[in-house]
Amino acid sequence: MGETPKENKMGTMPVNRLLLNMAVPMIISMLVQALYNVVDSVFVAQISEDALNAVSLAFPVQNLMIGVGVGTGVGINALLSRSLGQKKQEQADLTAMNGLFLALASCLVFTVLGLTCSRLFYTVQTDIQPIVDYGADYLTICCGASVGIFVAITGERLLQATGRTFYAMVAQTVGALINIILDPILIFGLFGFPRMEVAGAALATVIGQITGASVSVFFNLTRNPDIHLSWRNFRPRKPIVLGIYSVGIPSIAMQTIGSVMVFGMNQILIAFTATATAVFGVYFKLQSFIFMPVFGLNNAMVPIVAYNYGARKPERISRTVKFSVIYAVGLMLIGFALFQLVPDKLLSMFMSAEELAAAWLPGAVNMITVGVPALRIISFSFLFAGFCIVCGSVFQALGHGVLSLAVSVVRQLVVLLPVGYLLARLGRLEAVWWAFPIAELFSLTLSALFLRRVYRREIAPMYLWHEEASM
Repeated sequence: MGETPKENKMGTMPVNRLLLNMAVPMIISMLVQALYNVVDSVFVAQISEDALNAVSLAFPVQNLMIGVGVGTGVGINALLSRSLGQKKQEQADLTAMNGLFLALASCLVFTVLGLTCSRLFYTVQTDIQPIVDYGADYLTICCGASVGIFVAITGERLLQATGRTFYAMVAQTVGALINIILDPILIFGLFGFPRMEVAGAALATVIGQITGASVSVFFNLTRNPDIHLSWRNFRPRKPIVLGIYSVGIPSIAMQTIGSVMVFGMNQILIAFTATATAVFGVYFKLQSFIFMPVFGLNNAMVPIVAYNYGARKPERISRTVKFSVIYAVGLMLIGFALFQLVPDKLLSMFMSAEELAAAWLPGAVNMITVGVPALRIISFSFLFAGFCIVCGSVFQALGHGVLSLAVSVVRQLVVLLPVGYLLARLGRLEAVWWAFPIAELFSLTLSALFLRRVYRREIAPMYLWHEEASM
């Protein structure tokens, strides 16, 4: 475990080529991930709007599970990449093993919560019994078998942290394809399987996650020589756990805040009509096609920034951030154009044939009439979001996750929810959607200020260090 590793490509390959080399597989895997999230809801929508609402209302809990997994993964990613950049092989190996331990511990917590509190979670939100029944079945399965999502995220982050994004893409894609294949079979009872409806969607999801987790562990054991995984003589190491969570907890807190925001917005929207909450859920599915590629880009950026921070190479850090901002803003502009030009086509995927036939009747309240203005208004926030997302990941990679947390708190709790509530008092549903671009403007301002501060304190001194060393 004490041997000195060779220089990783993150410290030598040209920056733009390196970023694309690592990001493209992640973007593809994230798009596949977004696809199967959407497919899940498309199939469920064919059952009824109540079934779609049940899946939509589960989003805060699923988002929290993903947040805990990804947040822990961000901490693992940053600490592991930094350890490799500093040529500390033993610490890199211990970081990987402690990361897997934390994934299993997180899974245990959500399993207990899912098996005991799923129905309660729905009854505090609505008294519509079909939504409660569908939702309790869905959430019990997703949480009760959450081992797949936590191990999959951790395994993929270990591959990403060492630059092996192709294998991470394969693991995630295999899990997603399994989910997509099983969805119609288990939801509608094809090929002799029982018709399970919403419970079938949940079962397809967890089977896909467990498959992806198995593939990612296999690749880490057989295709990742930068880390060495072994449970022999393993015990949790407090300094490493604290190191992981010093970066990861702000990211987890951000996802928790996101879950609180979604829960709060659902309460604001359902006061107008249950269709509004269904539209809000569909929005999150659709926007994942835009945001997931940006997150994939960020997942590639974080280990590059962290590695070169450990290796004291400021020019590579600056160029990585610059290219990441350019690509992220470009992706968000594509999303903005789609939401402005074809919102009705996007929404129609989540409606049954009967609902589509009645969509344009005078006075109708449905996914089209409520959703078209919603998507067009919310998408104005995309114009600012790309820059803000990249900034948040830069803060995390350099060990300043609390700055990302501060931006998220202001955007979602200090601005978005209160503004959404106040706009709802006007009595017009369309007004509520403007809370999103308003909140993103505050996020843009804070992100720019914090990035300037981090650059001056962390990156600029490295340039001075290099100048003094060369004299």
